[in-house]
Amino acid sequence: MRKIRIAQIGTSKMSHGNQIFKRLVDNPDIFEVVGYCMPENEREKWPENMTQFEGYKELTLNEILNDDTIEAVTVETEEIYLTKYALMAAKHNKHIHMEKPGGIEHKDFEELVSIMKKTGKAFSTGYMYRFNPSVIELMEEIKRGELGDIISVEAQMSTPPYATEVREWLDTFPDGMMYFLGCHLVDLVYQIMGKPLKVYPMSRSTNVDGVSAKDSGMCLMEYKSGMSFVKACAYEFGGPQRRQLSVVGTKKTVEIRPLEGGASDSHKTATKKTYDTRGWSDEPLVSSAPRFDRYRDMLFAFAAMVRGEKTNPYTLDYELELHKLVLECCGK
Repeated sequence: MRKIRIAQIGTSKMSHGNQIFKRLVDNPDIFEVVGYCMPENEREKWPENMTQFEGYKELTLNEILNDDTIEAVTVETEEIYLTKYALMAAKHNKHIHMEKPGGIEHKDFEELVSIMKKTGKAFSTGYMYRFNPSVIELMEEIKRGELGDIISVEAQMSTPPYATEVREWLDTFPDGMMYFLGCHLVDLVYQIMGKPLKVYPMSRSTNVDGVSAKDSGMCLMEYKSGMSFVKACAYEFGGPQRRQLSVVGTKKTVEIRPLEGGASDSHKTATKKTYDTRGWSDEPLVSSAPRFDRYRDMLFAFAAMVRGEKTNPYTLDYELELHKLVLECCGK
């Protein structure tokens, strides 16, 4: 199996850049990690995040872009810079894996998608539930018609109370928490329900500790069958345990809760409950997913795309429409 020569552009304090780099270097049979660069002063801003990169070559951005032997990059900067650097990589004919959701200007993301279509290079994004075994199983059940016609989707992804400075940092993004984590849920709803008839952004500030940023994200999406919603709050006791995806159909309801559980990023699982009887007190059928590593699975899939062994099920047109919908859910 051919190794992929790859480099990483950036990392961030709150997202998954360090975990992505760790999976690259932990799999030397698949990736040859040439090095990394920190183009937005990440080393100075978050020195505590630099340990993961020790022992690997720090390059300049131009060294990565202009080295034709580096065929792929992972773009893991802060969200507001993602499309900026992905565009640079696209113009240098690189395969690209980038963190979600792809910048805050849709026109820039449109340009990125246009270039990727022309180059034909692999492109994937870091929506974290795409490789969740329980979610994959549910999506297959929906496609087979086992849930019947889908009436609505409810999705939640909250966190324990974030520190004040983190919640203020959410003001960096349109609609704060809806952009930062709610985008993962919008991806799920869009996969299941398609484009909504209308979007109702409803994000607010909790005002806890005087925080004015929109740290309580919510959006309603209107469909012919009813309303679906996504919710992501940065100040919620029990938030991770209550992360959930509920899909209501005319034949059954399936709930995955928690969406992920486990002691570390590399050891996740999920609990799936299926309700297919009409009784008021009937117990659901419960199943648990095997433990999985979301970042490893994500990067293994990307590697297969780069080698031409796999076609990305999330097309460039899908990513473009999803990005547009995420911004609409953020009131942008």
